[in-house]
Amino acid sequence: MRRLLLTILTLLSSTTFLTAATKTKQQPNVIVVLVDDLGWMDLSIQGSDFYKTPNIDRLAKTGARFTDGYAACAVCSPTRAALMTGRHPHRLGITDWIRAEFQLGGRQGPNSNRSGYHDAGLNYLTPVNNSFLAHNEMTVAELVKPAGYATCFIGKWHLGGKGYLPTDQGFDENFGGWDYGQPPSYFDPYTNKRLQEGIPTLKPRKEGEYLTDREADEAVGFIRRNKDKPFLLYLSHYTVHTPIQAKQSVTEKYIPLKDGKGQDNATYASMLESLDDSMGRLFETLEAHELTDNTVIIFTGDNGGLDRNDNPTDNAPLKIGKGFATEGGIRVPWIVRWPGVTKPGTVNSTPITSVDLFPTIASITHTSVDKNHLLDGVDLTEILKGGQGPERSLFWHFPHYRHRGGADPYSIIRSGNWKLIYYYDPMKIELYHLGKDIGELHNLVDDEPEVTGQLLRKLKEHLEETGAKKPIAKK
Repeated sequence: MRRLLLTILTLLSSTTFLTAATKTKQQPNVIVVLVDDLGWMDLSIQGSDFYKTPNIDRLAKTGARFTDGYAACAVCSPTRAALMTGRHPHRLGITDWIRAEFQLGGRQGPNSNRSGYHDAGLNYLTPVNNSFLAHNEMTVAELVKPAGYATCFIGKWHLGGKGYLPTDQGFDENFGGWDYGQPPSYFDPYTNKRLQEGIPTLKPRKEGEYLTDREADEAVGFIRRNKDKPFLLYLSHYTVHTPIQAKQSVTEKYIPLKDGKGQDNATYASMLESLDDSMGRLFETLEAHELTDNTVIIFTGDNGGLDRNDNPTDNAPLKIGKGFATEGGIRVPWIVRWPGVTKPGTVNSTPITSVDLFPTIASITHTSVDKNHLLDGVDLTEILKGGQGPERSLFWHFPHYRHRGGADPYSIIRSGNWKLIYYYDPMKIELYHLGKDIGELHNLVDDEPEVTGQLLRKLKEHLEETGAKKPIAKK
């Protein structure tokens, strides 16, 4: 009997040890927070004196903030595709924002005599934009699923409609992901005069409830349900995209405030405060379930802030904003908190971009893809540890008309501090040294012919290698 009791105690002890060891070795959780139309100066940690974002500031102070972080495109869907796959938008054929079902037609489909091209009635034919992320593309959700991760998508999807929604692309759960580029309304039941169905994948539950609060609530629920296993939460807020709508009680306190720098829209500031509240709820939930030290948080935006004429924010010192080839259109906040890897309060000037998210998540989760699966991004782990990343150039390609005023179509290369923009219609080249001229005020193309030539060659080679479709001049 004594031997039997000793055997049982030994087994129980071993089981307890194995359970504890398994819990200790649990794969890190990953939370990606993507904000729609978030400007580079839309956070107090980025230098704003008007917007109040203490919880996001806390994320930066406990992690690494990148001053030269970029979106893969100056508009939303291409960046979202790049984040999801680790591949350039022009390799995927998603180079413009994807129209929702109720918006299909126009630029979404071909109307020229050249297959795969659209005639906008201007000097160039432009490529037809893919209307969904193809199923044969591996998403970050599909990357981590084999490793036992629970996966959830919340908020704005904008990578296709029925048959191409998050649950068709590796996510177990979807709250709000639809083919919309913006919410019909920010208040439950999330409808407007044109879209009475609201957001079909987000069932109304309390009239007047604010959408950003609802997204945060769904995120908290997912974390609680999956606290005992590894999870990937992709929290893709609809905010701060139009319509500019916020809780009146929060808006009122910003009305008397002015920063004197072009940031003075009280409703927009209120939207950012609700976004910040969402980050606060994530922190509280992780702490309550002792998950803080085993959860990586990646925070960024899908394109620059909406900054032109009467638009709601100001990206200065960056030039212009969303949709443009200038820094205001493509440079966005990037913050990564990886406990045990990122040194708290790090500020890093290494240029990084949306395609880097996929390979970095692969490193965090100890997952991988087939060696023949081509990725355009790089694993940021060594950079996050404080080391040096690989020398490389960053590229953008927007072969469409958006502003029709000489600001597009365009392709861009950034190499070191040099940035070259190639405009197609009318053809012109701009060259800037961002280390000395972040506002892109001094075009150096005539002063630096050698640099211009080198960057043009690199850009041409890249577009050819990735199979990028270029605008074609009409005959």
